[in-house]
Amino acid sequence: MTVAEAVPEIEDLVRSWIEDNWDPNLTLGEWWQRLADSGFAHPMLPTNAGGKGWSQGQHMRAMRAIASADVVGPPPGLGYMLAAPTIAEHGTAEQIERYIPPILNGREAWCQLFSEPVAGSDLAGLQTRATADGDEWLISGQKVWTSQGNYADLGMLIARTDPDLPKHRGLSYFAMPMLQDGVDVRPLREMTGRTFFSEVFMDNARVGSHALIGQRGDGWRIANTTLAVERASIGGGSAGFAMAVPGSRADQFDRRVGDIVERSKKKKGGGYAPGVGSKLFERYRQLAQRLGRTADPVLRQEMIVLYSLLQVNRLNIHRGRERSQRTGGEGNIAKLMDSEINRQFRDVSLRIIGADGMLAARSSQTDPTIAEVVLNAQGPPIYGGTDQIQRNILGERVLGLPKEPGPEKNTPFSQLPRNV
Repeated sequence: MTVAEAVPEIEDLVRSWIEDNWDPNLTLGEWWQRLADSGFAHPMLPTNAGGKGWSQGQHMRAMRAIASADVVGPPPGLGYMLAAPTIAEHGTAEQIERYIPPILNGREAWCQLFSEPVAGSDLAGLQTRATADGDEWLISGQKVWTSQGNYADLGMLIARTDPDLPKHRGLSYFAMPMLQDGVDVRPLREMTGRTFFSEVFMDNARVGSHALIGQRGDGWRIANTTLAVERASIGGGSAGFAMAVPGSRADQFDRRVGDIVERSKKKKGGGYAPGVGSKLFERYRQLAQRLGRTADPVLRQEMIVLYSLLQVNRLNIHRGRERSQRTGGEGNIAKLMDSEINRQFRDVSLRIIGADGMLAARSSQTDPTIAEVVLNAQGPPIYGGTDQIQRNILGERVLGLPKEPGPEKNTPFSQLPRNV
């Protein structure tokens, strides 16, 4: 931890601001606007993008201070987590002014239009086309596993603008409006019962030239910024504050923030995967005590493995904040750790409740989080880049191992064998 991050003023600063500005009778729209105007909504963003230019460690301290103050947190979702940092780094001043403020005050929600049916692990093999049409681009293709697509106002889109260039150099990155003719969003129901993901069909959807982030053909480099932020964010966990859904489709801006906080306190499972961290570990430890399972040597061993994973992940995140200790693979390691932590929480919870785990209804009677943890554990090793992809990246980019065999890297995409 740096000297700047060790001082206690960050928490004091956040708490003092909340004391002066929090009012449970505010509407959600009013509160989110106050938070955005203060710079505390996303303090890790640079000052020209509505933040404070703080480090990741300082940012997390601010978020934990907000969570401990028992108030509604900043607008969640992929706009906040991915689009804002990416546009802050690669966007023009006009794009920063257009896109980031509505993310920070919750007025616009975003989704991520990356994966395709034949381009998931090999993302650079995507086939969605963007064709120039005067001052616009026409977008045609299909995306799948689109997180929060059914709530999104805008999407982070990677599309192929130059098929005669090598596959990594012919891609461009757009901010695409989702609420238009030519965009068909179809939610996908998961085994958890949720519809977090959607498939998206685009048939001559339109994107203005002003919505091209970075240069034409530079989409792969910009997408890697988004992916790096995503993997670090997934592995870093959440602060655990009360939340509401952003965006015009959800339209929750008139809700009283005090009601949102009270509802979050009463909510016990029931449709949302709980955060897999130290609080859930302590909850399961107490459950094991209550059920008289703490003498089971196998359970004790599994719980200490889980505790160790949580601590190692915490230390890896701290290491990633120190520039002198970075390997470049901390985000990938955190993503892998998150997958293993989810699996271990699944196994520990089922070991605690025994045969009741075979029925979601019975496991929910024992603890309402267990069914969600068990069903959700299959997702993290896949979304945000599979575990295998993370290991490939670490092997090739960090350890310097040989790349997997394939066509020569300068082969035009139009000449590559197609995935079908």
